Amino acid sequence: MDKIALTAGALYLIVLLRAGGTFAVGWLAGAGARRSRFAGRISSAKFQRAERAIQRWGAPVVAVSFLTVGFQTAANFLAGSMRMPLTRYLPALFLGGAAWALIYATAGLGLLEVLGRLFAERTALGVSAVAVLLVAVCGVMVYRRRRAALSSGDAVADDS
Repeated sequence: MDKIALTAGALYLIVLLRAGGTFAVGWLAGAGARRSRFAGRISSAKFQRAERAIQRWGAPVVAVSFLTVGFQTAANFLAGSMRMPLTRYLPALFLGGAAWALIYATAGLGLLEVLGRLFAERTALGVSAVAVLLVAVCGVMVYRRRRAALSSGDAVADDS
């Protein structure tokens, strides 16, 4: 149990620094955009409504984003660039970050222990399991790229 608590604590610190840093970079990018040639575009009524909606309702999205893969950076950057108040952002960061750290500490350590035992007790089976996992990941990546290429090819064909 100490191993899980230590891992979860370290992961929690990492996620707070990483997500908080992404929020800060987003805040700075938003401030820079407001002073740039894009200032006219971001001062439109439509953009202002979107910004107010994110400021008000974006905290649950930020918290849930930690349970996704690949969306949390975008959610934290957008929250920063849209100037979500810290009183709304920080609770979402603390809650979502805690959930992320606990999930990765428990499931991640569990998976590493299972793989370690598998390699120690049945090396051939462990190597086979990792090979199957790598082939599955590569297969999913190839499938997604082909599907994306086909859908972009359909869009080009439709434009002709």
